[in-house]
Amino acid sequence: MTDNTTRLDHVVLWVRDPVAAADFFEKAVGMAPLRVTDFAAGAVSFPSVRLNDESILDLMPLSMAEGMEMVPGAAESAGHPVNHVCLALPGDDFEALRARLEERSVPVSDFSYDSFGARGMARRSFYFRDPDGNVFEARHYD
Repeated sequence: MTDNTTRLDHVVLWVRDPVAAADFFEKAVGMAPLRVTDFAAGAVSFPSVRLNDESILDLMPLSMAEGMEMVPGAAESAGHPVNHVCLALPGDDFEALRARLEERSVPVSDFSYDSFGARGMARRSFYFRDPDGNVFEARHYD
């Protein structure tokens, strides 16, 4: 990529079982897993899943929280203070995501309408949790 404008690179989620989390995001949410085999073999500290060409979610083992020393208080960040992560999808992908979640008996919220976001007002959105309790919003603008 040669476009170096400011953009979201990654979000780190604390998870109890990174392999199970990667499986959830692959099968229920439709994201491509990254480095899962390397993580399982002990070659890397955490796996990830690809959101799009520019952004990933890192699946950080909760067991690593105590060792977080990059900023004061980092170990206490496990589990908060992020309220939710929002995924914006095309309308068809939005419908497919909701269907996959419902097929897997993942609880989803009712639809919200005309909520404000990075691209203006989204037509519809809903919320769901991953197996570790992280809250996600899915929305579409088209």
